[in-house]
Amino acid sequence: MNKVFFFMSCLLVTGSLCAQHPVGIFEDHLDIGHPKLAGDAAYDPNTQSYSLKGAGDNIWFNRDEFQFVYKKISGDFILTADFAFTGDTSGSIGHRKIGWMIRESTDEGAASANACKHIDGLVVLQWRPYRGMYMRDPEEERFYPKKGGQTIQLERIGKTITMKIAHPGEPLQVVGSCETDALEKDVLVGLYICSHDSDHVASARVWNVRIDKPVNYPYTSNPHAVQPVLHDVLGSRLEILDITDGSRRVIHEAPGRFEAPNYMPDGKRLLFNQDGSLWTIPVDGGTPEKLNTGSAAKINNDHMISFDGKMLGISNGHADGGSYVYVLPLAGGEPRQITVESPSYLHGWAPGGKELVIVAKRNGSPNYNLYRVSVKDSHEELLTPGNRTHVDGPEYSPDGKYIYYNANVSGTMQIWRMHPDGSDKEQLTFDDYHNWFPHISPDGKWMVFISFPMDIDPDAHPSYKEVMLRLMPLTAPGGPRVIAYLYGGQGTLNAPSWSPDSRHIAFVSNSVPMNR
Repeated sequence: MNKVFFFMSCLLVTGSLCAQHPVGIFEDHLDIGHPKLAGDAAYDPNTQSYSLKGAGDNIWFNRDEFQFVYKKISGDFILTADFAFTGDTSGSIGHRKIGWMIRESTDEGAASANACKHIDGLVVLQWRPYRGMYMRDPEEERFYPKKGGQTIQLERIGKTITMKIAHPGEPLQVVGSCETDALEKDVLVGLYICSHDSDHVASARVWNVRIDKPVNYPYTSNPHAVQPVLHDVLGSRLEILDITDGSRRVIHEAPGRFEAPNYMPDGKRLLFNQDGSLWTIPVDGGTPEKLNTGSAAKINNDHMISFDGKMLGISNGHADGGSYVYVLPLAGGEPRQITVESPSYLHGWAPGGKELVIVAKRNGSPNYNLYRVSVKDSHEELLTPGNRTHVDGPEYSPDGKYIYYNANVSGTMQIWRMHPDGSDKEQLTFDDYHNWFPHISPDGKWMVFISFPMDIDPDAHPSYKEVMLRLMPLTAPGGPRVIAYLYGGQGTLNAPSWSPDSRHIAFVSNSVPMNR
């Protein structure tokens, strides 16, 4: 009798609690509200993308009908993905909608907050404060050209739920925010699609799907204040991005912290640092293998491969507490110390392999400066004399004509370049973001860098922030465009990370690991 009662109870709820149907990183999918036509969802592990199909009268008033792909989650979170309608996109049903949803339950009248992209270009955050209430009439409705934008983000930080959206290449823009007590605790989050027509099924593709769990980071932008210690350590994702179409693949996830991938010269493996060592992994994923670095066991995220692919440069901690620069064969071996003073942080090789470019403090200076260092005899040449600001991230261009770097000259960190002797310094970016770590593509046509938000100390590059990767042409007119929105920062893009064919970029994002 008890077994029959349990079975009937499961059917009365929704059935999803008894028989789940996982899709990618999501725990289940189902039609909410019993639409006339059934919806469906599928995940393609090769492209790490989702295909959604759904009918339904609407997501409105006091009940909803749609297809929902979801998982249960607690605490703060940031949901980000790219969305596009597929199939018949003529727009005859102008209010068919897709996006992210936060939902109290799978009940058709449940409290929810919905980031909506309509096929006619309408973009809006709508919400139902409590179960059975009418959907909140949006205070802000916006029509966007180019079919409403592509990247949609929905986040819950504390009590506040915020929707943002962006067209390809542009920063995210706030659409609206709301608060409701019904969505403060454990909730269902996921992707949805509604045809807004009971007699038709709409379809969509969703890719670059990320669910990030941010930390409570008590960071202060006052550079003179004592910075609080961050005790939380998130997991790490090793990602590869195709700059031709913006698609991203996660090839490795772990609960610990790893950082700063380099492409190996064969383009088939990546190199990254973790727990003071260096590891390699195939670009299609697999088990990392430890690289032999001899006695160097405190390697940080400043590691670079020489242009000829034969040597490896590293920054390694020393027993005296300082950081020094070393070189060793890329195949592995005992490192040879190059710098004789600390602190010294490696950032680039010169073409030809005879010199390195580093960031260092010397002669009691309170500021970091840029130096060229001879690999043969450790002779150092100051490239930024008279500098009174923070400079960092120097890297040679493949043709050896320039050293690219970041500098805080006017109150924001921007990208600059100079000739290898330090002459003719030229500013390249001009905006309100704090831009760090320029990396030049092997073909010399592109520069990628990481952009931190405006509310931090420009001389800092902290972990666990909402950051962007941006791409800028070097051989044709054009400013920077966004190629990735992610949760990361320190360790995301510290090292040169271009593929040999100049098509892919590897980087690290941070969050709690999730099975894909």
